[in-house]
Amino acid sequence: MAKAKGPTYIVPFRRRKEKSTDYKKRLGLVKSGKPRMVVRRSNRHVIVQLVEFRPKGDRILVSVNSKNLKKFKWASRRNLPTAYLAGFYAGMLGKKTGVNEFVLDLGLISPIVGGLPFAAQKGALDAGLKSPHGEGIVNEERVKGAHIEALANSLSDADYKKRFSSYLKEGFDPKNFIRLFESAKEAISRE
Repeated sequence: MAKAKGPTYIVPFRRRKEKSTDYKKRLGLVKSGKPRMVVRRSNRHVIVQLVEFRPKGDRILVSVNSKNLKKFKWASRRNLPTAYLAGFYAGMLGKKTGVNEFVLDLGLISPIVGGLPFAAQKGALDAGLKSPHGEGIVNEERVKGAHIEALANSLSDADYKKRFSSYLKEGFDPKNFIRLFESAKEAISRE
């Protein structure tokens, strides 16, 4: 019996081992030749980036953290309206840097109809960028925060103050959520 000549085990890429990157999916997105809109979420915020592939490493063209929305008088949380506004802001900044179209990069996020990544994509589309997408992927009323406003108006004063205490500390009234959403969107489009 002959002895093995060379390694018998091939070590996979570190990020594949950690289950951080799906390289097959990434290759398909990179082959499109278009910038990718990368949408990620932390425990409290939404991060939207327009990323361009470079052989030596990706180049970030635009990066918007939902914390950046505070200058537009928006109380940042990890929800659909915040994801939409972050995508809208990234789309506006992307147009200024010469980005006209993109593909959505979900990474390892499961594609759920009406989810955060699709709200961010809808925001970028409304800002004037182009991307392949399906119609009706997000509910317009939920993107504006109608469900949050309805909940705020249905609660008693004690429950309202308890449930929305973090919003109220920032001087943000969830009972007028849609109006505040529209004013933040208008402020972003003026910049």
